[in-house]
Amino acid sequence: MNRRSVLLAGLGAAGAGALAACSGSSSAPALISPSGSAVAAADKKRTRTGRTHELTLTAAQATVSLGTGVTARTWAFDGRIPGTELRVSAGDTLAATLSNQLPDQTATSLHWHGIALRNDMDGAPPATQTAVRAGRNFTYRFTADTPGTYFFHPHIGVQLDRGLYAPLIVEDPREPLSYDEEWVVVLDDWLDGVTGTPDDVFTELQHGMGGMHMGGMGGTASAPSAASSASGTSTEFMLMGARSPLLGGDAGDVKYPYHLVNGRVPADPAVFRGKPGQRVRLRLINAGSDTAYRVALGGHELTITHTDGFPVRHQRVDALLIGMGERYDVLVTLDDGVFPLVALAEGKNTTGMAVIRTGSGSTPEATVRPAELDGKLMAASQLNAADDVRLASKKADRVHRIELTGGMMMYNWAINGRRFDMSDPTAHPITVEQGQRVRLDFVNTTAMWHPMHLHGHTYQLGSSGPRKDTTIVLPHRTVSVFFDADNPGQWMLHCHNAYHGEAGMMALVAYQS
Repeated sequence: MNRRSVLLAGLGAAGAGALAACSGSSSAPALISPSGSAVAAADKKRTRTGRTHELTLTAAQATVSLGTGVTARTWAFDGRIPGTELRVSAGDTLAATLSNQLPDQTATSLHWHGIALRNDMDGAPPATQTAVRAGRNFTYRFTADTPGTYFFHPHIGVQLDRGLYAPLIVEDPREPLSYDEEWVVVLDDWLDGVTGTPDDVFTELQHGMGGMHMGGMGGTASAPSAASSASGTSTEFMLMGARSPLLGGDAGDVKYPYHLVNGRVPADPAVFRGKPGQRVRLRLINAGSDTAYRVALGGHELTITHTDGFPVRHQRVDALLIGMGERYDVLVTLDDGVFPLVALAEGKNTTGMAVIRTGSGSTPEATVRPAELDGKLMAASQLNAADDVRLASKKADRVHRIELTGGMMMYNWAINGRRFDMSDPTAHPITVEQGQRVRLDFVNTTAMWHPMHLHGHTYQLGSSGPRKDTTIVLPHRTVSVFFDADNPGQWMLHCHNAYHGEAGMMALVAYQS
């Protein structure tokens, strides 16, 4: 049985065993339960407006149009990708009922990516809840008290690489930025229902490169679509030779036929209509599973104002790099004409595109590469937190080494050499105590980059870097981040490459009771 089979088999009976406060080992530390009194006490301290937004999200099989006659049979919320944007004000309560109408008795969940919410609403089975079985409903009820750009998606198997995602925007009632319009822009790498399914991809990747017939310079596969290993393993989905200096080498694992911007292929792009001189806030979300994007707007300069929901000292750039799970807010003053918003799949030599139209003119070619892509570029490591959100200087009370291990040869991605065990999620927790300042040292011993995501918290990069919940860790580099342990419970920490995470590059950050 592979990990996915174990996961899905175990989820049906996750119940009290999976949600126990500690593992069965007598030497294991006692942990705060996801639904325990400490979680409830922390939740009571959140600032609330008294407003509640109630809605139902139906996860079901659907045939969606990606533009220009391209359709895909996938799983989606209410038949569309991305799903309908949710928008609330900071302090509002969201009561979102997930109705699981997925086929083949498939269990699912909803994770509210980037939101510091109460632990039992985090949607990360089997750590924080029992998965929602097919034909069942589950209501996620939580207060979103921090403004920012977020999104939601399943947290089971490789369902992230289907169409089950949508933006969640938490507005600031005292918004300090001045702008005329805003546009939420969701990026995604797409193959589901076109060349296969994410489960097909993961099945192939699990075989690794160890038995593959290799040929040519640099160890590239001799026949990308038809090559096979000595044992007959197909390489239909495994991407070979994707290289990016920005990402430190290997750029990704998976071949994608399309890169979408707001659910559309470049030949039939999504269009934002504005007026010359308008100041527009773009909220960029990378909902992809294996692709970092270099994003630029032809003929324009971007001003970065936020990353992962938190403000930064403003930086003017031509382009930015956004990894899976990351979000960026930028301001742009629109010129007169028709302009391509291009998301270059970093290291993969292909693009997604949307269009901003303020005047007459033809739609840019689907393959356009604006010069700004090669201009001044920034990633999160070059940003600084805004003064009002920078963590106060304090010595770390607890330090954890988070060693990223594994590789493509065996596809044995892990943390500290240990692949996460879905059947015993609290077996080897990374423990913290409430009130501590915690330092995590992400030590990447692998030859690939990893976007590392911590649930339920934001951390700060170094002493003055941006506040984030997802950060790129380049190959053979170390990134130190700091956070205050102020949201008790059991929280997943994992690579947001969907396939690396599912292979085992996950751990549990758990509060001791």
